[in-house]
Amino acid sequence: MNMSQLETLVTISKTMSFRKAGELLNLTQPAVSAQIKSLEDEFKTVLVDRSQPVTLTDRGLVFLEHAERVLSVVEELKQKMTDLEETPQGHIMLGTTTSIAMQILPRVLSYFQNQFPLIQTSIQSMPSSQIYSLVENGSVDIGIGYLIERNPDLETSVLYYDTFELVVSPKNELAHKSKISIEDLKDVPLVMLSPDTVGRRFVEQVFKQHGIVPRVAMELSSSEEVKRMVELDLGAAVISKLSIAREVRQGSLIMLPLNEFEVSHPVGVIYRSGKYLNSAIRQFLADLKGMPETQFIGSE
Repeated sequence: MNMSQLETLVTISKTMSFRKAGELLNLTQPAVSAQIKSLEDEFKTVLVDRSQPVTLTDRGLVFLEHAERVLSVVEELKQKMTDLEETPQGHIMLGTTTSIAMQILPRVLSYFQNQFPLIQTSIQSMPSSQIYSLVENGSVDIGIGYLIERNPDLETSVLYYDTFELVVSPKNELAHKSKISIEDLKDVPLVMLSPDTVGRRFVEQVFKQHGIVPRVAMELSSSEEVKRMVELDLGAAVISKLSIAREVRQGSLIMLPLNEFEVSHPVGVIYRSGKYLNSAIRQFLADLKGMPETQFIGSE
């Protein structure tokens, strides 16, 4: 048995085809068949049902589980060997919110990639609630988002604090009031973030505490979309203060202070405890934790 045979079996389980597996692995279809036949002969069992579409047998599924674990251990070994060269390198998968990806990460990544050009970073945008589950299952190496829960399998570290603020278009009638209260929002159309976001949950909690049922004009998945709708005066919104810094400075959005929303929300890094961290991830975490808060919340 060799690693190539295990990789072939894993690929067949995903593609459900000897031909497609061969294309992905740069092997001929006979070579793929030969590798699977060799595994089956060695373990004296049938691993693959060759009817169309190709599937794994019950024993094949058990074999697959162990094959994936073996390949994972080998990949970790390769990474550890690379790390011995003491040059931070590798790939980092980051999971963060759209707002952080657009407003915060460009400043951080610009510095980081200039210092460590051998490290590659990829970014997936998602709600903070989803970041936790993807970091936990290993789909994301490092999450950056609102620290909303405690999980014994995850490590967290605060980077900075954010607040959620009420914003309107300069054309909105609320923009011309000298002072407003939470009661003024009873009949105001609101452009809301989707229900799975920290901002939406916070706003609904505040409204519930004051017996207000929000008048939801529309729901959108990101702060960037929300800001565009508010600029068009399609409603008011409560979103991250950091995400609106540019628009407030330019005057396309007006921020209206409300005491009820003046709650600090920690934003930080999230990563698996006990997981081996390659040199790229270790370096990125060290740099992030060592940055002053002004690096994240300073003006652009």
